[in-house]
Amino acid sequence: MMRGQDLIDKLGDKLSGLRGRITPNAEMDKITWFRAGGLAEALFQPADEEDLAAFLRAVPEEIPVMVVGVGSNLLVRDGGVSGFVVRLSAKGIGEAEATGPTTIKAGAATPDKRVAAVAHEAGIGGFHFYHGIPGAIGGALRMNAGANGVETRERVVEVTALDRKGNLHTLSNADMGYAYRHSSAPAGLIFTSAIFEGFPEDKAAIKAAMDSVQNHRETVQP
Repeated sequence: MMRGQDLIDKLGDKLSGLRGRITPNAEMDKITWFRAGGLAEALFQPADEEDLAAFLRAVPEEIPVMVVGVGSNLLVRDGGVSGFVVRLSAKGIGEAEATGPTTIKAGAATPDKRVAAVAHEAGIGGFHFYHGIPGAIGGALRMNAGANGVETRERVVEVTALDRKGNLHTLSNADMGYAYRHSSAPAGLIFTSAIFEGFPEDKAAIKAAMDSVQNHRETVQP
């Protein structure tokens, strides 16, 4: 494994225009919920989707790039991670907003619980199940996360993603190829945002459903 600073120095000017933060020899135990694991050669936290695309174009494909979200379901080996780890931070790719009476747009780094909260605030039903999932939207899109009888695939309209060359792609629900806890979308795609569709619902009913999800989770997973 190349030392982190050596990896960064090797790429030199290719990384100079990036606006995000690059950290050599990053401690992965600081960014995962298990608080375990070795070092990443280098950690990149992009400023936004455009910055991530520029990074992907700058880093040769022979250098490994691994993308992580909030680290809620990630166990890193003591030997660390070769190449770059890209952490999608809430600041750049983590906003969520209601874009219509029944639609929500959310960045891949948005916590699932935040999407549930935005839906509640907007009176959009169908997202209460996210209140009990401790990950982020990127992971939910990749694994078709679900709970309490509802799955991500039931709400997805379209997904925006970047490939390893930094090219932007838009995938429909059908393109995602959803099955139980699985998506057949190409593994190399990095999801950056998605548009979801719910339905009008009384806020009190949404809150009651969210409380039920939370109570169920605390009961079966204390």
